[in-house]
Amino acid sequence: MCRFLVYKGKDEILLSKLILEPTHSILTQSYDSRLRLDTRRPHNGDGFGVGYYTSHALGPAPCLFTSIIPAWNCINLSRLATKTASSLIFAHVRATTSGALADINCHPFRHRSLMFMHNGSIAAWQLVKRALAASLGDEWFLFVQGGTDSEWAFALFLDSMHRQGVDPSGEPPAGKGFGHAVLRRALRQTVERINALVGDVQEGGLDAEGGRSLLNFAVTDGVSVVCTRYVSSRTDEAASLYWSSGTSWRDEGGGRFVMERRDRGADIVLVASEPLTFERDNWVTVPTNSILTIHKQTVMIHPIIDEYYNHSPSYTRKSEFAKSKGLVSNAPGVTEVLTPAVVDLGGDGTVEEEEKSGEMDAVRQRLEVVQRERQRGG
Repeated sequence: MCRFLVYKGKDEILLSKLILEPTHSILTQSYDSRLRLDTRRPHNGDGFGVGYYTSHALGPAPCLFTSIIPAWNCINLSRLATKTASSLIFAHVRATTSGALADINCHPFRHRSLMFMHNGSIAAWQLVKRALAASLGDEWFLFVQGGTDSEWAFALFLDSMHRQGVDPSGEPPAGKGFGHAVLRRALRQTVERINALVGDVQEGGLDAEGGRSLLNFAVTDGVSVVCTRYVSSRTDEAASLYWSSGTSWRDEGGGRFVMERRDRGADIVLVASEPLTFERDNWVTVPTNSILTIHKQTVMIHPIIDEYYNHSPSYTRKSEFAKSKGLVSNAPGVTEVLTPAVVDLGGDGTVEEEEKSGEMDAVRQRLEVVQRERQRGG
């Protein structure tokens, strides 16, 4: 299936430093996804897209460049990436599971200042699509132009925002956006509504194999970024997702890049389906069934606590289902931990009070396991 990349930095970066030049750049992943465990379909060649934000003087909407040409064969991508810089970038390479090969089906998708992309699939999509469409308000039903489950998921996200009393078509204050808590609530509601729709179909006799959705979403309003790593299963692993942060993205030549850390700051945050480097300490796995938020260069991770969440931090999920979909990488040495530096549950007072107690308990449990493992290893 697909691969995506998010860059959020204090400073602008040339698109080429992320998309073209690293040895395992997202362009390389489009034709040589060597970390992919599913070898039946090793290419992500069904189009690509890049979205990035420009000067506020040009308006709040991101610029999108999409094409059905495979990323490795598009000369215009090289021309654009070497002369374009931004501090917030989304990139996506596509291996289609639904929807025709067409520009309108290439990620990212946008609505005004909002941008969205997806890696994964909604379970039993052909059976769920009609009910999902019927659940939308007219504006968001008419918003959809293509035929992918991903764009319909974006419409569901916009509808969820609207139901919160926040107009996705409005213009939020410059430099502030809609607020990371608003984006996070809407994305969690999107996951909940998809699960409910698939659950209704399951009651009609859908088999267990088809009943698992893989929902790695990324959404931004140009200020904050919210991503999910999620599978609608208590026993299966989600599609792979990693993050990295540091003070600079250092080019050491020959396609080798390193996330440099001069201090505890996070001037740069990257989120990717597959690591762009093979440095063991550069990348951390986003825990399955969790939501990652980047706000003011602070990374926050919240568990998504629902019927598919397992409260045991030492529980090991099976990866066979995600592997069969080509959605798990075998990146060596990447660890899956939650540390105090990673977790920031509402330090700014904006996280919902009803979420805090359950999430803090889950985080404490994970921290205790990590500490015990470190003690045994040290």
